[in-house]
Amino acid sequence: MCRHERGWFAAWWRDLVPARVDGGLAIGYHRWVADHADKPPASTTGAGGAAKPDAPKDARAMLAMARGFLEKKGVESARLEAELLVAHALGLDRLHLFLELDRPVVPAEIDRARDLLVRRGRREPAHYILGLREFHGRPFAIGRGALVPRPETEHLVDRALERAKERVRDGLGPVSKVLDMGTGSGCLATTLALALPAARVVGVDSSPAALEWARRNARALAPEACDAGRLALELGDMHAALASGAPWDLVVANPPYIDERDRHTLAPEVRDWEPAEALFGPSGDPDRHALAILEAAPRVLAPGGQCLVELGHDQAARLRPLFPRVEGIVARVHKDLAGHERVLELSRPD
Repeated sequence: MCRHERGWFAAWWRDLVPARVDGGLAIGYHRWVADHADKPPASTTGAGGAAKPDAPKDARAMLAMARGFLEKKGVESARLEAELLVAHALGLDRLHLFLELDRPVVPAEIDRARDLLVRRGRREPAHYILGLREFHGRPFAIGRGALVPRPETEHLVDRALERAKERVRDGLGPVSKVLDMGTGSGCLATTLALALPAARVVGVDSSPAALEWARRNARALAPEACDAGRLALELGDMHAALASGAPWDLVVANPPYIDERDRHTLAPEVRDWEPAEALFGPSGDPDRHALAILEAAPRVLAPGGQCLVELGHDQAARLRPLFPRVEGIVARVHKDLAGHERVLELSRPD
């Protein structure tokens, strides 16, 4: 925390760290905070285990203090994230937090809330702190080493499931072979394995850390698919897997597409915490992955097959002039709810 921090954390630290004398030099509260900004206080309790006078007395006060703290730290969704973190500290969901706002809080709960909020104040992503992120209605475990699933990526699932229905209607039969390129947390692979019971889904990632999260989620959310061999998560190069496992009925991909030169424009939660290899495209060539998939599509898609690629907000404009050069593929782009051209759809006619 900065040396001029105000509010409940500052009050706790002031109580815990009175001015002292070290080598003949008086060092007060603000100097101590500056020297120990990365070390949260060890306790919020006084003599006999009682709460410090400045600590919140109930959930309502804790929530108000948490929101104020996050607002001062510049957290964009301070209200929502205060609710999530306080609820987590109290062992509640958001609904029950609001039903129990007058509930007294005990020192152990205050300590838990403090620790969570200090981490968020340092701009660690809220979903890393909570350890979960909902995706397409399911809770996915998440932490360092894997990209936090975004709502925009759900458009890949929605379009894939629409296309699966169209295949059956057109007499092509159910989707039977699916590749998730750069599976990350496994949110796409696991969701599709659950939604497409006739399909075998392969998720590939080059990051061992990400693959650990993917396997954890697959085992927790789709154990039967794992046991039946319908959901496999493998370490490797996603483009090599695209070629070696062809032909595919469905390919989904959320490749890294941010230009390294735009790193400074990202929020600290993204720039400083999420894996760079999942965010940034090759230096000076952020379109390389999408272009490689576009060029490979005629060779790797089965008749009637489809590939869905998530795009950056300005990527479609750069890729669109290349569509006519790829023979045997119909290319189109779908917008997300914000109006951005978000999903590149590549279809091989049957």
